Amino acid sequence: MVRDGEHLILVTVCPEGNYEEGEIQFWEATGSPLIPLSDFSDPIIMKKYGVKRAPETLDIVNTAAMQKHIMVILKIYWGDAREKICEAIDKIPLSCLVIGNRGLGKLKRAILGSVSNYVVNNGSCPVTVVKQVEHEH
Repeated sequence: MVRDGEHLILVTVCPEGNYEEGEIQFWEATGSPLIPLSDFSDPIIMKKYGVKRAPETLDIVNTAAMQKHIMVILKIYWGDAREKICEAIDKIPLSCLVIGNRGLGKLKRAILGSVSNYVVNNGSCPVTVVKQVEHEH
């Protein structure tokens, strides 16, 4: 989905927390600064944002960055995922969005609400939803 030379911006939303110190308090309202791939590959830097690194994701984006010659950037938000993803679409701004779907059942989706459904209906750019693949046991 990304062509040579384009930017791939990963957006992650962490639940709101009671952060006592650090830069997170400063960024909680606006989100983090844009974090280049070299920085979000560093566990020490990511610790200050309160985000756990995902080695599989890092592998994928590092490979894509090298093969497609793209710039990969991370933006972190704190709060309600539905609202913050829609905010990211407008503020970054994003030309399109690919979002995952956890595959919640109807009851859980009714109680918790579907983030992807909310973003599809309220986002201001084209949104592609990728459903979680069920693995056979």
